[in-house]
Amino acid sequence: MSVTVVIGAQWGDEAKGKFVDLLSQQAELTARFNGGDNAGYTVVNPHGTFKLRLTPNGFANPATTCVIGPGVVVNLGTLLSELEMIQQAGISLDERLWVSPRCHVVMPYHPRVEAIYERAKGKASTGTTGRGMGPVYADKVSYNGIRLADLFDEGVFASKLRIQLELKNALLRAYNEEALDFLTVYEEKLAQFARLRHVVREPFGLLQQALQRGAEIVLEGAQGALLDNDWGTYPFCTASTTLAGGAAAGLGIAPRRIDRVVGVAKAYTTRVGAGPMPTELLDETGEVIRRAGAEFGTVTGRPRRCGWFDAGLVHFTAALNGCTQIALTKLDVLDGLPRLKIGVGYRPQDGEIAHYWQGDARWLEGCQPEYIELQGWEQPTSSVRHWQDLPRLAQAYVRKVEELVGTPVGWVSVGPGRDATITVPSL
Repeated sequence: MSVTVVIGAQWGDEAKGKFVDLLSQQAELTARFNGGDNAGYTVVNPHGTFKLRLTPNGFANPATTCVIGPGVVVNLGTLLSELEMIQQAGISLDERLWVSPRCHVVMPYHPRVEAIYERAKGKASTGTTGRGMGPVYADKVSYNGIRLADLFDEGVFASKLRIQLELKNALLRAYNEEALDFLTVYEEKLAQFARLRHVVREPFGLLQQALQRGAEIVLEGAQGALLDNDWGTYPFCTASTTLAGGAAAGLGIAPRRIDRVVGVAKAYTTRVGAGPMPTELLDETGEVIRRAGAEFGTVTGRPRRCGWFDAGLVHFTAALNGCTQIALTKLDVLDGLPRLKIGVGYRPQDGEIAHYWQGDARWLEGCQPEYIELQGWEQPTSSVRHWQDLPRLAQAYVRKVEELVGTPVGWVSVGPGRDATITVPSL
């Protein structure tokens, strides 16, 4: 048995949810270790189509326990709505969901503080999802956070909330925003917590027991490696650690326990919000990819920026995360294109070919991508289920990606359903 970490190898939205869902069919436990409700994923399974932000994948498998680790920040309203959606599909999670009391809580002031920051930065704004992730993680590291554990004691919660509202309301008033009322926030959060109280329980012991048994465990990261707070395109990134190594602290699992790291990447590149994206297409080809791939954010609904596959970026994230395999998604989106390009490096203003890790976001913004060009297959692939049935030129594209990224491609996805997944034979 093994412990598998699934991470996004680009800027998020790579269809990680599909692969965690696929791998969780054999898993005894699936767990989230970072992020919050700022990133969504879509899962299509026999129970229906689920657009989720917090609930761990594996929820559809009655034999799988679902864990939200302490590295995740929890919006109680979001989690409640998701559990109701899952319950309406005939799936019970009451006995199978464990949410760490160490999780920090997204409070009503966090999105409002984030909005003030974004407005103050003007044209230099980050382009956040507006879910308050930056402020809630800032509160966490500055010892101002409120955790789920605090809500078990109404007196403790009230004391902490009063202090935070004194601080946050001063900022809101300074920017001519309406202050938040203590009693309204206090009662709302306690009412929400009361409905979730039975699933708030520390999963560390459960996880350790599963490790001792040699259970199959799947750990899922939110967002993508290029949105990591340290290694991403800062400040155009997220607030949490999005790397495979983040599973250790964000869940409570020793790094040596991890056997496999699956990096999920689209067969092209997308990004939401501001920040550099060297292979972005601002022409009709970019629009064709956006329409064919239905590239609109699960959380925000914003159209995603689309571009050619950037092998230099995925080579970097594969090395950074120790990826053992790549899952290449949405290959079918490229079916209608006669010519395809793959980015293989960057040429900054000094003219020397360089790599992503050699500069920062501003440096990357000034770089021009270097490409290789391949012939498109111009045949539909969405109904293909076996590698040998893929068009020869589509196989060549996958093998070229594999070569440039320096990591084996284990799967190719040609549609959202579980069955639309092709196992790629090893070379």
